[in-house]
Amino acid sequence: MWFGPGEYVPDPTEGILNVDDLPAPQIVAYDRNHEHTPCPRCGHLAYRHKWGYRTLHDLGDLYRDGPVDLLVTYSSHYCSKCRKYFNIDLTDLASPGSHYTHRVIHLAVRLVVEDGLPYRPASWHLWRDHHVFVPFATIQNWVEAGGKKAQGQMDGVFPDWALEAFSGYVAVDELYEGPYCVFSAVDNRQFNRVIYEVLDHDPSHDDIAPFLRRFKKALDERDLELKGITTDGSALYPEPIREVFGDVPHQICTFHVIKELVKGCVGGWINLVLSAVAKERQRLAKSKPKLKRGRPSSKDKEARRLTRKSKSIQEKISDLFQDRFLFVKRRLKPSERKRLLFITRGLPQLRKLREIMDHLYALFDRRCRTQTALNKLRKLRHWVKRFKWIGETLNKVFSANLEQALTFLDDKLLPATSNAVERGNRRHRKMQKSVYRVRSQGCLEGRIALDMIRESRAEGRAQTTETLHKARRGYTDP
Repeated sequence: MWFGPGEYVPDPTEGILNVDDLPAPQIVAYDRNHEHTPCPRCGHLAYRHKWGYRTLHDLGDLYRDGPVDLLVTYSSHYCSKCRKYFNIDLTDLASPGSHYTHRVIHLAVRLVVEDGLPYRPASWHLWRDHHVFVPFATIQNWVEAGGKKAQGQMDGVFPDWALEAFSGYVAVDELYEGPYCVFSAVDNRQFNRVIYEVLDHDPSHDDIAPFLRRFKKALDERDLELKGITTDGSALYPEPIREVFGDVPHQICTFHVIKELVKGCVGGWINLVLSAVAKERQRLAKSKPKLKRGRPSSKDKEARRLTRKSKSIQEKISDLFQDRFLFVKRRLKPSERKRLLFITRGLPQLRKLREIMDHLYALFDRRCRTQTALNKLRKLRHWVKRFKWIGETLNKVFSANLEQALTFLDDKLLPATSNAVERGNRRHRKMQKSVYRVRSQGCLEGRIALDMIRESRAEGRAQTTETLHKARRGYTDP
């Protein structure tokens, strides 16, 4: 039997089927019954007209292990000057018409935005840890309302924070979400999303140019300069970038050039090289001798020879399939290179293919300049033309995007990839799988705005966590 802390025990309320078996709420009286109060319109002292009760669900009592309901006694007043009736102000406790206190609403929104919980698990989380039940649809309404409020900060306080330590380098990319397209501009060294835009149609140059102008306007208002921009290999960006930013260095993401991002995407080197290896496996499979059914006779030497040859070819096909990654891996260990030489015995064309890949990867070595890499690329293209058997396998060597992907070699601070914006896109896709139920343009804009606000507050959360660690260790500030 194991001893010590750490045990997974169920919640005491799990499995309850009868409503009467649920923990009874603790009623806490709260008095807001005043004899007179100033009128919110004119400030005239208004006397009490009547009084009533309002029940608010608050965070539960962890010591008594049960929910807490606030029974608020409030007064209603009549202003003789305005001749209007009004209730006493309770907005410090709850929103008008709400059944929950502000503490419950704020906690529920943080569970979804900061912790990334889907709506249904967030509802159970509130009951399990805080003894307050909120239907998941109500949580969804709160989050969507919070997203609309967050959008109002995108043109105010947030850009000041996002551009406070602007590095000068930005990554721009688009993300397709059903019928919508999300544009994002992210600081490529600070990893802060600066601006975004959600379109309800496929993007064109006419959509990207205004988006980039918004970004340029934010930079000009703060006297900031754009030193470099990184995008994928899409044809949407070059023309609008030249139109808005002029001759700013434009880097094509090397990850998009070298490696495919989506399985089955045509045009990536990785897929093309692997398809060449697959064709070689198919050629070997066709070269296998046809054998008679059954085991060959021990006296039939020719049949036994053909069987051995067929088995040898099949082993080579299996080796090429199992170790096909060796043809595209960037850096090979000595043992992997030895294995590559073994599986390519009698296949000099595949060895030459791997040699060409080594030269392709060498183009992106930071130790050389762009012009040096372009000279190497020119020689490599001339070399590839000599091998007619390659066919369309390495046509990407002659792409103009490859030349532009070498721009970063002249600027040590210009990132070679658009990983900053891709990381934000990955988080967005993860949220889409678990959080959204109704996907609309407004919901997308609000959810992205909430995520950007979350990023801006990450430093404060980290500082508080570090302070709590110091306090637990008994550390005191001098």
